[in-house]
Amino acid sequence: MLSEETRTIVKATVPALEAKGVEITTTFYKHMLGENSELLDVFNRTNQKKGAQPTALATTVLAAAKNIDDLSPLLPYVRQIGQKHRALQIKPDQYQIVGKYLLIAIKEVLGDAATPEIMNAWKEAYGEIANVFITIEAEMYREQAWPGWKEFKVTNLESVGTNILEVTVIPEPQSNVDLSKLTIVAGQYITVNTHPIRQDNQHDALRHYSICSISTADGIKFAVKLENDGTHPAGLVSEYIHKDLKIGDSIKLSAPAGDFELDEKLLKQNEIPLVLLSGGVGVTPILSMLETQVKVNPNRPICWIQTSYDEDAQAFKKTVNELLKKCSSVQTFYVHTKNDKPIDSEFLKTNVPSHADVYLCGSLEFMKAMINYFSLLNHKSDTVHYEPFGPKMSTITV
Repeated sequence: MLSEETRTIVKATVPALEAKGVEITTTFYKHMLGENSELLDVFNRTNQKKGAQPTALATTVLAAAKNIDDLSPLLPYVRQIGQKHRALQIKPDQYQIVGKYLLIAIKEVLGDAATPEIMNAWKEAYGEIANVFITIEAEMYREQAWPGWKEFKVTNLESVGTNILEVTVIPEPQSNVDLSKLTIVAGQYITVNTHPIRQDNQHDALRHYSICSISTADGIKFAVKLENDGTHPAGLVSEYIHKDLKIGDSIKLSAPAGDFELDEKLLKQNEIPLVLLSGGVGVTPILSMLETQVKVNPNRPICWIQTSYDEDAQAFKKTVNELLKKCSSVQTFYVHTKNDKPIDSEFLKTNVPSHADVYLCGSLEFMKAMINYFSLLNHKSDTVHYEPFGPKMSTITV
């Protein structure tokens, strides 16, 4: 338990964190990754370059400072981050490294303002915060479907939209993973551990990819979009999977993870509609949610909203149509931004029932826009659930 003096000092640093939080975390990553190159096997360098990861960490640190008297309001966010950490196989001893470089960054950025009292308070506070993460993640490790990284064989590669590939894998015999005993929850993701052969890459590259289906009859299915900057591939792992991965190859996976889940209490009722809203490849976890709802109760009112650049980029068309045909009450909206007006607050006001339970997924930019629109419409925040393709904390305001 932190002393009252420590908590008072940490709370007093909130204005500095609000002003210089991203500068602190950017400095933190520069030093930590620069002096511990083995950690480049874990961290997503693309999120580093785009600034999403430093923003997410800055938001987390600020939230911890604001709630240092009682960290319990942060537990949902801690669990979400913990799911990512477990999927990446982050272990307790790595928190010591993070703590060391976070304190170095605070001192460097705040300069003389970072008095010995402030540094000691943050050292103590970080230890408390780290213990919360370590404790929650220990439970997740105990509950994971299989330990560590296991080898899986690629059995199918299928294009399901422009630059979107569905990958199907089954366990290699030595992995001792029994798919018949595996329960996949709609909205979960799988984490791929690869080592793309590129001139400028000397490290493993880990990425999370949403699982397409709750069924494991044919194997585990996940979708990968080929990231590009308009003319050239911009995603190290997505380029490897699209261009180098072949049927029969083996890849390493950690067990399914994630907390982006349907509200089980609402699955069997028909009064509160289900709204499934996706952008681009964000349809992947949303598709598995549709599959779950249809399996449990196809009579629940469903509003399906899917946006993409054009019809060719509209992923999983055949599978979506087959599932929607099984629904007794469904509204369907396809928005192709090549010719159609992008989704805005007026569209949502017109087409989304105010009492609906809403699930969103897409890029960080798409998610931030949708969250803002629903906020403008005063849609209850606890009925809008989302999973961006990127650090979720970078979309949070604390």
